[in-house]
Amino acid sequence: MEYRTLGRSGLKISTITMGTMTFGGVGWAKMVGDLGVKEAAHLVDICIDAGVNILDTANAYSQGVCEEIIGEVLDGPRRKNMLIATKARFAMGDGPNDSGLSRHHLISACEASLKRLKTDVIDLYQVHEWDGLTPLEETMEALDTLVRQGKVRYIGCSNFSGWHIMKALGVSEREHYQRFVSQQIHYTLESRDAENELLPISIDQGLGVLVWSPIAGGLLSGKHRRNQKAPEGTRQFSGWTEPPIRDEERLWSIIDTLVEIADGRGASAAQVALAWTIGRKGITSVIAGGRTEEQFRDNLAAADLKLSDEERSKLDAVSQPWLQYPYWHQRNTASDRLTEADLSLLGPYLET
Repeated sequence: MEYRTLGRSGLKISTITMGTMTFGGVGWAKMVGDLGVKEAAHLVDICIDAGVNILDTANAYSQGVCEEIIGEVLDGPRRKNMLIATKARFAMGDGPNDSGLSRHHLISACEASLKRLKTDVIDLYQVHEWDGLTPLEETMEALDTLVRQGKVRYIGCSNFSGWHIMKALGVSEREHYQRFVSQQIHYTLESRDAENELLPISIDQGLGVLVWSPIAGGLLSGKHRRNQKAPEGTRQFSGWTEPPIRDEERLWSIIDTLVEIADGRGASAAQVALAWTIGRKGITSVIAGGRTEEQFRDNLAAADLKLSDEERSKLDAVSQPWLQYPYWHQRNTASDRLTEADLSLLGPYLET
């Protein structure tokens, strides 16, 4: 297992993060998984044995039950081997202040997560989604308070746009608050939108990147094939809609290429998809989960799979999106004065 530094911090995390959304099975999360304490403990042990040193959860997963299960599992010697990353933003009650990124909600949500997780400190506390109604000054001050109180060690964001992140970093610099060390994003062969702004920002501003749903909710696992109904038991069979599929033909072409490379390497399509993402510039770790031991072991094997330049080129070509404005204009007229962050997006297009 490889370990990478998380942004501008001194914290090192494994290139695979353990995903835990399958723990609990309450409410909407039931279609993802409904594992209990015993099953979760077994999977945590498998991940620790493989060198994984961080797991990711959120208070919204199974309405807090997921965090409770993790609290039971890590209440003992496992805790020293596993960092905890959790998130807050979504509604945890019916009251007017039971959601969002206000100081009131963030601090109360953090204290509730600490109790459920049975820990004194959260290693990485992430705001789960943008809140346009709360001033960023209030949000960043609340997060800074949690760090200074010793309840949180590092802070990050998730599902922010580029300008949201830059505004938050600007507030932190101006007010001398703790700054985000990472962002958690969706980024896969099927959905490369993050290359436009989020990955260049991470490279330029020194943010770590954790990738959620790195095999696109199972779409890139190899189970889904052209002209076949979604297999029973998968998220798509149950009506899961993340990520949205905007170009079905492109998706099948990506899957065809994944399967071709996987078959040639004696690997699974999921392993190839994960290895591609782990090897992309700016990526720190991919969050890989599952319902079964077989799925976890298969995902963990991706940590040791190194794709060749030819294999990467095939995957890059079949999944490469069209350049959006202003990037096609920058490719045409600004190629003489580009930074490393610019080239993370424009470099491949300049070559072609």
